[in-house]
Amino acid sequence: MIYVSRKEHFNAAHKLYNPNWTKEKNEAIFGPCANENWHGHNFELIVTVGGIPDPETGFVVDMKALSQVIKAELIDKVDHKNLNLDVDFMKGKMASCEIFIMEMWKILAPAIAKITTNGQLYKLKLYETPRNFVEYYGENA
Repeated sequence: MIYVSRKEHFNAAHKLYNPNWTKEKNEAIFGPCANENWHGHNFELIVTVGGIPDPETGFVVDMKALSQVIKAELIDKVDHKNLNLDVDFMKGKMASCEIFIMEMWKILAPAIAKITTNGQLYKLKLYETPRNFVEYYGENA
């Protein structure tokens, strides 16, 4: 199995806030991330596709096609947006990185399956800050 990865960058704002809790409890649990005026990040997303290289091209997936899919299906929808208010697939969901990456998987896995016959989405890695990141391997990992 070969794993190939593409890194993309986007900026987005969000707020971590549970409407079933008091303002005080939200601030105690989420700290500055519960700021009522939102806060933003310079996100880095690494998309990894695993598979067997095609004998004719040598590719697991065409990296140009992968970049185009990531941008069209995801980056264009979240870049310079408020995850809580502007992003349809995050409406009504907690905008934590853990939930966000799971929702991104649901979009990217089927889109990537359409551009490769020898591979599939293997892993997503989302950096919220240079020191804070999450990884997701899908539901069946």
